[in-house]
Amino acid sequence: MINIFMVVGPSKGCLGGTFWSVGSMVTSVSKYLREFSPLYEMKRAEKKEEKRAAFSSRLYDPIHRLPFNPTTGLPCSVSEAAIFPRNGPLKIASVVAMSDAIDLSGDGGVLKKIVRHAKPDAIAPTQDLPLVDVHYEGILEETNEVFDTTHEDNTVFSFELGKGSVIKAWDIAVKTMKVGEIAKITCKPEYAYGSAGSPPDIPPEATLIFEVELVACNPRKGLSLGSASEERARLEELKKQREMAAANKEEEKKKREEAKAAAAARIQAKLDAKKGGKGKGKGK
Repeated sequence: MINIFMVVGPSKGCLGGTFWSVGSMVTSVSKYLREFSPLYEMKRAEKKEEKRAAFSSRLYDPIHRLPFNPTTGLPCSVSEAAIFPRNGPLKIASVVAMSDAIDLSGDGGVLKKIVRHAKPDAIAPTQDLPLVDVHYEGILEETNEVFDTTHEDNTVFSFELGKGSVIKAWDIAVKTMKVGEIAKITCKPEYAYGSAGSPPDIPPEATLIFEVELVACNPRKGLSLGSASEERARLEELKKQREMAAANKEEEKKKREEAKAAAAARIQAKLDAKKGGKGKGKGK
């Protein structure tokens, strides 16, 4: 109503001029409240926060599954979208948890995330206990494919730290663990198998993710004649177990290939039989 009288103007009579004055006064009071009233600003801030919270809660809605930054609760930019992919509330915890990873190499080449902490009094590898037993599972980051594991045959893998018998990332990461600890170790190619890879399971320039459990720490070999012979026997037994597991794996693979070949031969025989039947029908 004020806008109408503002268009008509005060020249249309006293009533129009009166409403013009009232409109100007309301505008002045509103301007004063905006600029000088702390209560007004506080309520305005509260409304703004309510809108932001409502929008943020929608981002957590599994129906929408929008890309968002879990720290700010706002939509990701294009560069952030790769770090915070489209996910629902079930995956938010895992995305945030990745920020807990420790950069052991200082250049992002070896990242360690503790999955299960060891007991407070658990021992760790030292110069006197450099020989370690571990359970592990190795995954290709790009395809999420398991390329090696000790869990299938329930054996442990043993090696001595600092001797270069394993990839560089393992020498760096395992020495920071305690017995009973399980950690997820992400290894960039330069700390794993590099540009050569390890055919046929690991391609060149592959980033690897290992879940490693430190089972035991043992003294260095050759501390005494008795301990050396016991250690050799233990390692030989472990070697036999791994060889048997590898042989069983190879045998199973061979059986699967033979089964596939036999199935293909049966299919081909059926196709040949059908072709032969058609040929006889034409000859008649």
